[in-house]
Amino acid sequence: MPSLISTHLNGSGSFLPFSSEVIPSSKRFSDIPIAIDIPVSGVDLEEAVEVNLEELLDDPTELCTLLENENASKNFWMVISLAYAKQQKVDLAIEIVNKGLESVSRSGPKEKLGLLSCLCWLFLWKSREAPRVVPDGQTAAEAKTKDFYLQAATGSLNEASRVNPSFPPLFLARGILSLLRASLQPPTKSLGPRTVEHSERIETLRQALKCFDDASRASNGRNMMALFGKGRALFSLGKFADALECYQEILMKMPDFTDPDPRVGIGCCLWQLSYREEAREAWDRAAEINPHSKIANILLATYYVHESNKYPITDPSFATAYKTAMTVYTQKAFKIDKELPLTCVTFGSYFLAKKGWATVENLARKAIELTDVNAIASDGWHLLARKEHCHKPQNLVKASDFYSRADNARGGGDRGFLPARIGSVQVMILNQDFDGAKFRLERIVQYSRNFEAMTLLGTLYARDIFNAQSAGTKEDNFQLHKKTIAYLEAVRLAWKDPHKGLVPDTSLLVTLARLYEADQPEKSLQCLLQVEQLSIEALFKKEEEREKEKEKEKSKGKGKGKIKDQPEEDEDVETRTARLRLRLAPALLNNIGCFQHQSERYEQAKDAFEAGLNACKKLEEKVGINENIDRLLTTSTYNLGRTCEAAGLLDDARQVYNALLARHAEYTDAKNRLTYIELRQNPSVDGPRAMAALYEHDSSNLEVRSLFGWYLSKAKKRAANIAEDQEQRHYKHTLQHHDKHDRYALTGMGNLYLTTAREMRRDTEQDKEKRRKMYEKAVEFYDKALQLDAKNAYAAQGVGIALAEDKKDFGGAVQVFSKLRETLRDASVFVNLGHVYGELKQYSRAIESYEAALGKDRANDPQVLACLGRVWLLKGKQDKSASAMKKSLEYSQRALETAPEQVHFEFNIAFVQFQLAQLVYSLAESQRTLQEVQSASESLDQAIESFINIAHSKNPPYPKHDIEQRANMGRNTLRRQLERAVQQQKEYEDANATKLQAAKELREAEIQKREEERRRIEGEEQERKRKLAEERQKMLEVSRELAEKRAEEERRREEAEFTTDSETGDKVKRKKKKAAAGKRKKKTEDEDGEEGSGVDGGRKGRGKSTTEGSGPASSDEERAPKKRRKLARKNTGKAGNKMKSSEMILDSDEDADMDGEAAANDLQTDAPTKVNGNDDATVDEDTQMPDADNNIDDEDDEDAVARPRKNVSRRINDDDDDDDDDEDEDEDEDANEVGAEAEAEDAPEDHHPREDDTTARTHGKGNIFADPPTAPMVNETVAAAGDEDTAAY
Repeated sequence: MPSLISTHLNGSGSFLPFSSEVIPSSKRFSDIPIAIDIPVSGVDLEEAVEVNLEELLDDPTELCTLLENENASKNFWMVISLAYAKQQKVDLAIEIVNKGLESVSRSGPKEKLGLLSCLCWLFLWKSREAPRVVPDGQTAAEAKTKDFYLQAATGSLNEASRVNPSFPPLFLARGILSLLRASLQPPTKSLGPRTVEHSERIETLRQALKCFDDASRASNGRNMMALFGKGRALFSLGKFADALECYQEILMKMPDFTDPDPRVGIGCCLWQLSYREEAREAWDRAAEINPHSKIANILLATYYVHESNKYPITDPSFATAYKTAMTVYTQKAFKIDKELPLTCVTFGSYFLAKKGWATVENLARKAIELTDVNAIASDGWHLLARKEHCHKPQNLVKASDFYSRADNARGGGDRGFLPARIGSVQVMILNQDFDGAKFRLERIVQYSRNFEAMTLLGTLYARDIFNAQSAGTKEDNFQLHKKTIAYLEAVRLAWKDPHKGLVPDTSLLVTLARLYEADQPEKSLQCLLQVEQLSIEALFKKEEEREKEKEKEKSKGKGKGKIKDQPEEDEDVETRTARLRLRLAPALLNNIGCFQHQSERYEQAKDAFEAGLNACKKLEEKVGINENIDRLLTTSTYNLGRTCEAAGLLDDARQVYNALLARHAEYTDAKNRLTYIELRQNPSVDGPRAMAALYEHDSSNLEVRSLFGWYLSKAKKRAANIAEDQEQRHYKHTLQHHDKHDRYALTGMGNLYLTTAREMRRDTEQDKEKRRKMYEKAVEFYDKALQLDAKNAYAAQGVGIALAEDKKDFGGAVQVFSKLRETLRDASVFVNLGHVYGELKQYSRAIESYEAALGKDRANDPQVLACLGRVWLLKGKQDKSASAMKKSLEYSQRALETAPEQVHFEFNIAFVQFQLAQLVYSLAESQRTLQEVQSASESLDQAIESFINIAHSKNPPYPKHDIEQRANMGRNTLRRQLERAVQQQKEYEDANATKLQAAKELREAEIQKREEERRRIEGEEQERKRKLAEERQKMLEVSRELAEKRAEEERRREEAEFTTDSETGDKVKRKKKKAAAGKRKKKTEDEDGEEGSGVDGGRKGRGKSTTEGSGPASSDEERAPKKRRKLARKNTGKAGNKMKSSEMILDSDEDADMDGEAAANDLQTDAPTKVNGNDDATVDEDTQMPDADNNIDDEDDEDAVARPRKNVSRRINDDDDDDDDDEDEDEDEDANEVGAEAEAEDAPEDHHPREDDTTARTHGKGNIFADPPTAPMVNETVAAAGDEDTAAY
């Protein structure tokens, strides 16, 4: 966009002094006189009747009779009718014009032309004031709407056109008529992309545009109202940049035009072009020039309403901006004109927020009836719709109708009024038309990324998902679920953008938490934590506001003591958060605690449940106990107990459960958990006793029966036949007599059959078949449980075990266990994964899985430790790694320490020691050490002893004969092999000791050499940095000295050039002495004309200049070659790379007519150096020297190289005296050292701008809203209306 900055106040040039205190008067009806003399027929030719046009009669009949009797000309009729119109008596003015038409009809048709034109304008005036629709209580025949007067204006205009269609005033009238007719025509419905609009309204506007062009052409561009109409038509067509040019042209031609004010149009165009601040400046300027401008004031109010929308309602900036809009500007505009439609709708929105329903109805109706702008009519209908929507009782039928009208007034379809469409959706939701609401919202979101529509649509989709979950339907809602989350997350992401001004909505976060609950619990937790944070911040803000109110009351002496829940002084953030957390919703805290518990963050979960309990108690104290509070208390207490139980705080859990039973003695779940704790702490006496008491008390409860089944699985004796198993009978009884769909019983039955199948014999094919059928039976129970609950992780794990053990499908088992690992946070999943990876010989992954199982509350589980010992042993044998064998031995020993009574763990240790001895013996001498061989020999002795002891134990894990045989093999064979290995290892290490020592010394020497080289390089680098620092310091000192020297030389030069005025005492520049006649040859008129001229007054050459006190100028022709040499030497020296001007420097003496070769040489010398191919750019190696006048146009600079102009020639004056010449040369060298700053100040005093520059500054184009009045009218750098740069934005 072109700059709108100028040095001229619009409407306040030097020829038209405006001030903020002087309000410009309107020029409307300014040509109507105070009185008029109507000549009457009689003897005396000078006899006339004087009519006072400021005190007109209410009944013009008598006056019309006088005009008819005297056969008054049309001018009298028009002046009198306009005088009535000036006093807002338009109906009487129309009556007078009609009678005038009857009177002058006898004089010929041309006499009627002016009156017909006047009548047309009066009808157009009435159309602006007439209602848009038929008012309530009137019939269509009685009411005179805008359309009625437009038809009347069309009739009078057609009649005038029949008389003279080229009558110039008719062009403007046709344009205005077309504009008003277009305002009544509805905008076009939605169009596709790249579609040209050809609606009736658009064609009418194009016709209006053509009429205004004709009117402007007829007046040779002097008709400003035609330009106003053209700008309005272009604005209505959406060509805001072109409309802006029209308004700028009006402002340029008539800056004192205030009624109408082109600044208002400029602001509206800038607003539509998204230049909000520039638009406000334009309206501010309009209001400054005319404080009683109702349009400027209401548009400024619109700006501040728009600014308030950038902030949340709770933000103080919102209140400031909205208060400014209403109390400063809207109220002022309303006082000026209570009938202005835009003021009515703006004030209507304020009273809607205040719930002033009657006022809203009145203002909205007035805006709809009086406006000729579709957008304002749309706002009026929207106000009525919101009033019917919000006012109790709701009238949803009327609300829906008004919303539809508001939408259609702005085009309807996909490009209508978005707030009205959203309001219509809300009415549909209230009418339970959810499908229609979703369809409308999908269309809105498709064409506009509106966050309110996205929130509504996401909420409706979430409602469908939750309803499906409650109904238990098995529909696949994955895509709907994904789309819902995408909509709500997009809105949530938009909250982070401060420019959008959106306020976070806690209900949206709660909906997102419910959507994430099943599949992504961590994200659900994050949503709830954000809700908690927002709630605490809101509570804190309320406390601050309450504290401020208390301070105000205290300052007024109305303090009433300490407020309840008042924050203490010097309260830290954590204390404040903990205190405010007690005032949150208990359900929110309970849900946060549940997700924390699920994530195994038991400490945070415990804090959340305790805060929820305290919040419940506080709520109970406030409102008393009720059913909802009791439910929250019971649930939070039970969850707290489960959390303490999971964290290992069994005593605390016992206390919580007892407290819950004290409140509800029959709460079976609490009893169930207490029994489980008793079974874990006292599995022999108290635990079974408590279990029996609980089972006897409530044996029909499925939770109790599940716990009893678990107890039987741990305490029963294994039966040879599964039909005689107590646990199997218990589960069977549960399924037959209590609930055949009990998932725990089904899973337990599957586990029981799976364990039985694992322990069955597999010697013969018959045994294998029985075992396979047992596995199939287990899988049947698991499958039934999964049918009832597809997310039953324990049943799925059973299927995975069956796949691995029966089908040997280890790959499928890995997939099952990998999925369960993310869902079921239990050690058994990792143990099973370890087993499967071990079978797949992926020992590293197996080790990771077993170690993960150890971290899941199984750190001292001997079975897991034994599995780790086994997999390390297999890894050691595969990799032939003694270290892996030692790791296996370590885990086997830990397993034995955990369960010392288990003989098979002792056998595992002996077996690993035996395998380690065999591995060490098999390794080459270079891969082992003497210490490792001796250690293996000692371990072998321990293994032999262990085998002997295990063989004589009561229940050895393997046959006694096999164990003794392995011990004899170790004693007789392996021990002797290790003894020989020890001897061989000694000989090998003795033979290689010297080589090893030499290699060690060589390596140490190499390491030492590298270290010395590193230290040397570091020292050299430090020395180099030190020298660089010293050189840099010296350069800084030299630069400082040069700067001081230049400053001193500049001071001396200024002292030489300036002198003290004897009268004022101020320093003034020395004046140049005019050269005496005869000093120069061939310097007459041309030289006089050149002196002080140039593009911008000229710039001093780098040669010697004649100043006061210098010698006389030489006229010797022999001096010319010396001057050329001196110029060439300077150009090739310092000036060659500093000269920025591309202009030619010519000699000013007799050699001004130098030959073409010398001119070409000088031209090459003075030509600028190209930078990146740009002729205008120059290389500046030191300091660039600006021209004496920086206002030279770029076009002049580009042409300077091609053609030297007479006005830009430079003159070099040499003195005749050689001494003076030498002194001047020294001064020039000193001046060159001073730098660009000194040269820039050498501009001559006698600067005369060019004539064309003066014209450009006086008659330039541009736009500005506030600048000092003393500056020229328009800066030529400002793009004016009609320039090519103006349309670029």
